[in-house]
Amino acid sequence: MKISETDILLIPGYGKTLPGHWLLRWRDKMPTARVVKQAELHRPSKKEWLETLVKEVDAATRPVVLVAHSLGCILVAHGAHALKGKIKGAYLVAPSDWDRDGLVKEFNGGDFKPIPHDPLPFHAHLVASRNDPYCDYERAQELAKIWGTTFQDAGEAGHINLESGHGPWPEGMMSFAYFMKRLD
Repeated sequence: MKISETDILLIPGYGKTLPGHWLLRWRDKMPTARVVKQAELHRPSKKEWLETLVKEVDAATRPVVLVAHSLGCILVAHGAHALKGKIKGAYLVAPSDWDRDGLVKEFNGGDFKPIPHDPLPFHAHLVASRNDPYCDYERAQELAKIWGTTFQDAGEAGHINLESGHGPWPEGMMSFAYFMKRLD
């Protein structure tokens, strides 16, 4: 499937996505991509975030592909069945393990816990790092298996964000292009 034939919804995670982050760079490179803007980034509510995502999906005029990072991946898992039939695929990067206590001092995971253990009803691919401080590699593998996604080892890439040196992240763009090709 061609990127130009889809609406790409970019779903950030917890906190502010800083300029230069690969997610925002992808928005700037793909004319059919847009960021799903959530109202509260530091005290997220699953209900409010899911309502916003559903509205964005409903507003789409082409098949929808989700690209999620961190808590955004967990949101996709929570909303998967509400979005069933509307999503062509989901590309999930560095899911954060909110079932783990003390993940972020300022936020305990709220109603995003527990992380869903149901298979996703659409094609999905999960990219994980071997040294992500927010999700152990083995846990990411477990989530991929539970959710029925394909899995990609990103090596030692931290949380795959600006802090870990992933502004442009060309390897991710190549992986995403391959994922899109398989959606045909």
